[in-house]
Amino acid sequence: MELNYFKDLLFDLINESDTLDVQDIQSDDKSNTFTVTVNDGTKFDICCKSE
Repeated sequence: MELNYFKDLLFDLINESDTLDVQDIQSDDKSNTFTVTVNDGTKFDICCKSE
């Protein structure tokens, strides 16, 4: 599986989740990261890489 395809799928899963209570998703394609902000203001950084 290609990394970009995986990132697209992951973004969709996070964005469409009813249980994560996501407020915002910022993506940085150059560094292969997502910053996910949930409704209580907590931010999570997710880094994707393939091996």
